[in-house]
Amino acid sequence: MLTEYIEEALKRARYEIIDDEEPYYGEICELKGVWATGKTLEQCRENLREVIEGWLIVSIKKGLPIPKLGDLAVEDVKTIPI
Repeated sequence: MLTEYIEEALKRARYEIIDDEEPYYGEICELKGVWATGKTLEQCRENLREVIEGWLIVSIKKGLPIPKLGDLAVEDVKTIPI
């Protein structure tokens, strides 16, 4: 379920080139605050994948709502105390 959600989020990513040391910028508008940069488009995409994973973990742990992406939803995930 989470892997499919991450893949769907990456399909919705928007990329652009910015004037920066890491010129590739990517974001997912549906997931507030989820963005990343990279020296190459592939590096930006991998960094964005890691940001999505972290965003999901924090959202699940804090019980925050996770937006549905198309038909994919992250629901009823139980947190395990660490």
